[in-house]
Amino acid sequence: MYLNLMMAVACEVAATLSMRQSQGFQRRGWLVPMGIGYLAAFWFLGRSLAAGMPVGLAYGIWAAAGVASVAILSRILWGDALTRRMVAGIVLIITGVMLVELG
Repeated sequence: MYLNLMMAVACEVAATLSMRQSQGFQRRGWLVPMGIGYLAAFWFLGRSLAAGMPVGLAYGIWAAAGVASVAILSRILWGDALTRRMVAGIVLIITGVMLVELG
């Protein structure tokens, strides 16, 4: 269940980074990994839900982990901004998801 969810996060992050690399869909070669990544992300997310994970929890973890991963990787790969305020927001998102899980 959680392995499928982590695979969903990894695929979604890869697809989002591929979208950035496509430069507004101008570099069409990046559309293939982007499309495959998003399809795989939804497939793995669906597998987590089919295994019995509550949708609120699954989506919360998926979204929080995706936001945090993309922000950090964008900083590393392209030097995008990652301010203290942004880091605080990511921490709040993760905290919120943990509160939903503890529910």
